[in-house]
Amino acid sequence: MWKALLFILIISTFSYTPVSFAANVSLSICEYVAVNDKRRLRSFLKSNKLKIRKIFKGLKCNGKNILIFAADKKSIATGEMIIGKLSKKIIKKNIDELGKYSEELLVAAKKRIE
Repeated sequence: MWKALLFILIISTFSYTPVSFAANVSLSICEYVAVNDKRRLRSFLKSNKLKIRKIFKGLKCNGKNILIFAADKKSIATGEMIIGKLSKKIIKKNIDELGKYSEELLVAAKKRIE
């Protein structure tokens, strides 16, 4: 009886760990973008072995993708870094919405897709 209860407790503990880790990673990335801290964002991504291209689809900050979120928060330095890391195809998909929030990032995006 105790072994089964202990086993269930251990399994349930481990099953929640990745979710909380993912939430912490997302929150940290969104915070660094919101305050336009390119250095800390780059360091955080490197220390967690993450790539912008790999996490772009799954990462939402206030319901927006990370590029549009950077434009909305006027985070030019981090936005330009994100533009440099994303594929031209993804940038083309987001360019119209990007222009609604930030003229500077729109210019950077247009340079990137040329």
